[in-house]
Amino acid sequence: MSKTIIPQGYESALTLYETQNAIGVIHHTFEENLSQTLNLKRVSAPLFVDPSTGLNDNLSGVERPVSFEVPATGVTAEVVHSLAKWKRMALYRYDFRPGKGLYTDMNAIRRDETLDNLHSIYVDQWDWEKVITPEKRNLQELKFTVQGIVIAVCDTLDVLKKKYPRIKTELCREVTFITSQELEDLYPDLTPKERENAITKEHKTVFIMQIGDKLRSGEPHDSRSPDYDDWQLNGDLLFYNTVLDSALEVSSMGIRVDPFTLDQQLRKAGCEDRRALPYHRMLLEGKLPCTIGGGIGQSRICMLLLGKAHIGEVQSSIWDQETYDVCNAAGVALL
Repeated sequence: MSKTIIPQGYESALTLYETQNAIGVIHHTFEENLSQTLNLKRVSAPLFVDPSTGLNDNLSGVERPVSFEVPATGVTAEVVHSLAKWKRMALYRYDFRPGKGLYTDMNAIRRDETLDNLHSIYVDQWDWEKVITPEKRNLQELKFTVQGIVIAVCDTLDVLKKKYPRIKTELCREVTFITSQELEDLYPDLTPKERENAITKEHKTVFIMQIGDKLRSGEPHDSRSPDYDDWQLNGDLLFYNTVLDSALEVSSMGIRVDPFTLDQQLRKAGCEDRRALPYHRMLLEGKLPCTIGGGIGQSRICMLLLGKAHIGEVQSSIWDQETYDVCNAAGVALL
């Protein structure tokens, strides 16, 4: 059975041609807003990496990377899951100073992803990373950065609506910050996703903090790899999606691990073997800069701002036949 649900009476505000133009407006405007707000420079990034470097993101630890042999080098390369670790290494190699950072296009393939209105096997993100001083490894810096991203998103919507007045999307610029434990205490009988929907429906723009460690219930709010975010200084940014009447996560981000927190989190996650990888050795030896960073979903942002019901309306991917049938019956055009 298809997990795609098209709301009754849904109709896209824009034609296919207008949608493609609008996507271009969003990309151009948001990139400019983001780079100015966070002081970021655009760089080129890899589509695949050598897994022996330890640079690929392990996500929750169960997703299988897409890999392929490279006969010319004798290496089996992996398509990146994200650029969380590569970005930090790039800041080190390019000698970025505190207060400055980078952003780039990240394209990935998540072969094991469940397909529905919000999820595709194709992932496109603005990946960004910024050098900070050790003194800024704190909650205040995290919240300040989150607010900057929200302003960049909302300012992009303002530009879009001037060009396409038929778009009726409304976003809240005020961010509600809440820890995953506070959220569990608030809704103890709901699942993590149900909690996200409940808090976001009430407050519209929400940042859920401290994701990865176990809660008092014995389970984490969501899984996080132990070797990029500090689980006490990270979180997910959610906007309320009026079309689907649910929370829409647009960004996962955080202040990155230092040698002490990496050591702790590797132990908690049972990932001691990663200590031998080049990236992890450099981090444990204190050679990499303190950074904050994250990924911002390009298709998710386009879907949100354009008021689309399915992510396939703003990106080209592969879907199961039932999804095609459901969308065709509702008059929803997948790219």
